[in-house]
Amino acid sequence: QVKLTESGGATVQSGGSLSLSCATSGDMEHFYCMTWFRQASGKEREGVAWIDSDGGSAYADSVKGRFTISQDDDKSTVYLQMNNLTLEDTAMFYCAASRGVSCSLRASEIDYWGQGTQVTVSA
Repeated sequence: QVKLTESGGATVQSGGSLSLSCATSGDMEHFYCMTWFRQASGKEREGVAWIDSDGGSAYADSVKGRFTISQDDDKSTVYLQMNNLTLEDTAMFYCAASRGVSCSLRASEIDYWGQGTQVTVSA
């Protein structure tokens, strides 16, 4: 049984930074891709960034240059460093895992989801 637990969500002022963590448990050996998603109130869930077991990564255009995804070597924790936050970054952030051999930002590719952590950016 795989479990993903996010933490680090908070209220931060516009222009500030925040670091999210996703603690994993269970057999993660076969999960090649770890992805962060977010869902703002009234909007669809969108992929923010993914990282694969080989260290490759990709980002949504909306966060490129501001967010950085990383993970421990044993995939026990996945991180999302968020800088220069804007009001548009306010959302529930979710950690997700997929067994796919290639990674994407599509929610349809996900096998396991965490419960989410709330990020609120204030003016």
